[in-house]
Amino acid sequence: MQRKTPRVFDEELYKARHAIENFFAKLKQFRAIATRYDKTATNFLGGIHLASTIIRLV
Repeated sequence: MQRKTPRVFDEELYKARHAIENFFAKLKQFRAIATRYDKTATNFLGGIHLASTIIRLV
């Protein structure tokens, strides 16, 4: 069933949210990040930075 009047939404905000959700989905594909393999916060953050850089370069 379709709406008679479409919902109002901010298209730019929706695009930005979608991009962020896709980024986190890609980040979760890194096993060490998804399973919180590193025990210390410093090492975990370093892993996130490394994975983020790899995602942005590809």
